[in-house]
Amino acid sequence: MFIEQKRFLLHDIPAILWGKRSKKLYLYVHGQGGCKEEAELLADLVCEAGWQVLSIDLPGHGLRKEEINSFDPWHVIPELKAFFEFTKSKYDYISLFANSIGAWFSMLSFKDEQIKNCMFVSPVLDMKNLILKMMNSANISLERLQQERVITTSSGQTFSWDYWNYVLNNPVTKWNISTEILYGGKDNLIDFSIVKKFCDTFKCSLTVMNDGEHWFHTEEQLNFLRNWIRKSIGE
Repeated sequence: MFIEQKRFLLHDIPAILWGKRSKKLYLYVHGQGGCKEEAELLADLVCEAGWQVLSIDLPGHGLRKEEINSFDPWHVIPELKAFFEFTKSKYDYISLFANSIGAWFSMLSFKDEQIKNCMFVSPVLDMKNLILKMMNSANISLERLQQERVITTSSGQTFSWDYWNYVLNNPVTKWNISTEILYGGKDNLIDFSIVKKFCDTFKCSLTVMNDGEHWFHTEEQLNFLRNWIRKSIGE
C-alpha cells in the first residue's frame, strides 16, 4: 500500500510525516541503530486506520550519523520534548510507539504529557539494571568507571560515569499512560522479571512472543509484530 510521505526538517532534525492529513497522530521513537524510515511498518497499519505517523532521526542515527557521542538523554530528551510540542496544537489525539531504548527516552520525556495510548516493543524499562548487567558482562566495576570516567570495550560499547549518574538521578517513577508492551521470550538484553515488574507497577498490558528476540526482524517475528499492532489499535 502506498503511504503518503512528507520529508522535512523539524528544528533542523530530519523527519517524516506519514499518511494523509488527520487529527490523530502516532509519535514514533526508534531505538539504538534505528532511523526514521523504520516507522514504515507502523505507518502501513495505522495510516489505513485514519492515523498519521511522525518519525525523526535521533542524534547519531539516520542522516545524523556524524553526530558522534550524542545518543544520550541530555541530547535526546530536549529533542523529544520539542518533537511533542510541535504536534500539540495540530492534533486532537497523540499516541506513542517506541522501540528499545526509545521507550526509556520517551518515558523521561513524556511522563507529564497527555498521550492517548502507547505501544512499546522490547522496551528498556530499567536503565540502571541494564547498565549493571552490561558492565558485569564486560567485567567492569563501578569503582573503575568512576576512576576512568569513560570506558570503551573491545566490542565498541561505551560506559560513562556521567551517564550512570544521570540514570541514578532520573529514575522512572511515573507512567500513567495506557501502555501495551511486546516482549520477546528470547530477548538477551532485557530480563522478563524487569518487564513483568514494570507492567504490574504501571498496569500495562503485556504480550510475549516466545520465539521473539530483542530485535524483531525475522518474517515470523515481523508478522507477530504486525498482528500485535493491529490488535492494539483495535482492528
